[in-house]
Amino acid sequence: MSALVSIPFGESELSGWLEEPAGEARAGLIVLQEWWGLVPHVKDVAGRFSGEGYLCLAPDLYHGRSTVEAEEAQHLMEGLDWPLALSEIKEAVGELRRRGCSKVGVVGFCMGGALSCLASATAGVEAAVAFYGFPPAPNPMDRNCPPTKVLFGEHEDFFSVADAEQWAAQQRASGVMDTEVVVYPGAGHAFFNDTRPEAYHEASAADAWRRSLEHFARHLS
Repeated sequence: MSALVSIPFGESELSGWLEEPAGEARAGLIVLQEWWGLVPHVKDVAGRFSGEGYLCLAPDLYHGRSTVEAEEAQHLMEGLDWPLALSEIKEAVGELRRRGCSKVGVVGFCMGGALSCLASATAGVEAAVAFYGFPPAPNPMDRNCPPTKVLFGEHEDFFSVADAEQWAAQQRASGVMDTEVVVYPGAGHAFFNDTRPEAYHEASAADAWRRSLEHFARHLS
C-alpha cells in the first residue's frame, strides 16, 4: 500500500509518504528527500525499498512544498529549519517503531544525504546510507553513530568528500567498522536520480543500490 499519512507532532502534524511491503516488514526505513522536496522520485525510491521488504516512510520536510526549478530548490533548502527537520525525522523513526519495526534505518539523497548522516547521530537508528550528501564542517556527529555508508560520484561539486572520509576513518577507529565512503569514477552529483538524464550514471547507481541493500540487510535483519 502507498499512501500519504499524517503523524501527530507536537501541536501540529507531520505528513509523509508511506510504502508498505506486500508481506510482513523485515524492518523500517526512513527515506529523505533531495532539495526538490517530496517529489515522485523520492516516492519511487521508497517504493523500491518497500519492494525489498521494508516499511518505508518519507517525511515531507518542506511541509507541502516542492519544485523542479534549481533556484527555488536552493531557496527551499536555505529556508529549511534543520533542527526541526531532525526532530521530525526522529518522530518518523518513532512512527515506524510504533508500526512494529524493531529496527529502523535511514537513507537520504543530496540534502537528505546530509540529513541522514545527522539523523544517524540523533534519531536512534541502527544503520544509515547517504547518497551524495554530508554535513558541512563543523557538524555535531560524534563517533557513536551506527554503521553508515556515504556514496559519492567522483565529480562531487556540492559536498566535501574529504570531510566524509575523515569522519568515516574516525568511526572505524572508534570501533564502528562497517562505515565507509565509496566514490564512483565517472559519476557526479545526483548519479542515482534516474529522472535526471544529465546526472544519472547507471552503473554507479546499480552498484550503490546493491551496497545499500547489503548494508541494510546486515544491520536491520
